[in-house]
Amino acid sequence: NAAWERGRAGVKTFGAFGGGCRDNLSMYMDLADGTLLSQIMLQIDPRPTNQRINKHVNNDVNLRIQNLTILVRNIKTYYQ
Repeated sequence: NAAWERGRAGVKTFGAFGGGCRDNLSMYMDLADGTLLSQIMLQIDPRPTNQRINKHVNNDVNLRIQNLTILVRNIKTYYQ
């Protein structure tokens, strides 16, 4: 489907995954914090959501859990 292809193409444009200069730890933290995956999900389904992710998690476990919860909720909404 077209939305999936947009999302797949979007993966290549984000951060170091698109050829930027970042270290492996920064890339990992973007994945673990849910920020990168949330950006990709917004490319797939750009409809606004009531909750925005926290872009500056700074190793706060509660913010990380909140981001991933929002991401899972957005994925469920997309497929329903």
